[in-house]
Amino acid sequence: MPAPMMPFIMERLDQAFHVHKLWLAADADALLAEVAPSVRAIAAAGGAAITADLMRRLPRLECVSGFGVGYDSIDAQWAGTHGITVTNTPDVLTEEVADTALALTLMAVRRLPQAERYLRAGHWLEKPFPLTPSLRGRTAGVLGLGRIGKAIARRFAACGVPVHYHGRHRQADVDLPYHATPVDLARAVDVLVVVTPGGSETRNLVDAAVLKALGPDGILVNIARGTVVDEQALVAALRDGTILGAGLDVFAQEPAVPQALLDLDNVVLLPHVGSATTHTRQAMGQLVVDNLVAWAEGRPVPTPVPETPIKAG
Repeated sequence: MPAPMMPFIMERLDQAFHVHKLWLAADADALLAEVAPSVRAIAAAGGAAITADLMRRLPRLECVSGFGVGYDSIDAQWAGTHGITVTNTPDVLTEEVADTALALTLMAVRRLPQAERYLRAGHWLEKPFPLTPSLRGRTAGVLGLGRIGKAIARRFAACGVPVHYHGRHRQADVDLPYHATPVDLARAVDVLVVVTPGGSETRNLVDAAVLKALGPDGILVNIARGTVVDEQALVAALRDGTILGAGLDVFAQEPAVPQALLDLDNVVLLPHVGSATTHTRQAMGQLVVDNLVAWAEGRPVPTPVPETPIKAG
């Protein structure tokens, strides 16, 4: 275990395995060199870098159990080609993250955090808070229509907001307008919700051209990975009115948030709390444990990632 995880995960793994907690060692590299010949699995906290170089050092490695639906910090491609199982924790966080996406949208469109700060500062005693834009009459675009993207689309539909989408492929069983590129999608909507995986393939996918296409009434919401959005282009777009506002739960260099974003009043900022409820994190943690136990018992793991050449249980 390269980095600490939730206490109950560590307790349950300690019961089932001999766990080497690298972060507790005075010299983590020395400990890793000592235990490498016996290590057969990795329990990876969200965002922990499980690189090809690390996995090469573990000649008996068979399984990497990751915490989180995103696994761009794990070199799953290398693992898959070397027969190593990689798992993540999908499904159990879908509804929670979709709730956060809708909340961020409403917060950004209706300027609700700004309204609360206005009240707390005593300004309501002087005059009412200014009128805000509305969700009414808007069209939403979902950039990445996977499990979470579809859950977000259902929420927008319940609010009476039409939904369009873009993904790598048109989905035959989805009855929503499809756009071939992110720019085409942004041009057709005025709320753009980013739900794509992170990694090199999607780095800065939302760039200046996409933001320009979204337009001066546009709201950008990102609950995917900070790297998917070009942060410098976003700051410029928020400053000069290229878009109206943004709601962000993720950032390129977490937990550091650019001062330029902190200084802006037309962006809502959350500290990566999309799935951060006790209920959902407990379910995610249990899935980390379930994957490792299934692997150890020789059963198919419940949630292998696509790069893993092993069927799900």
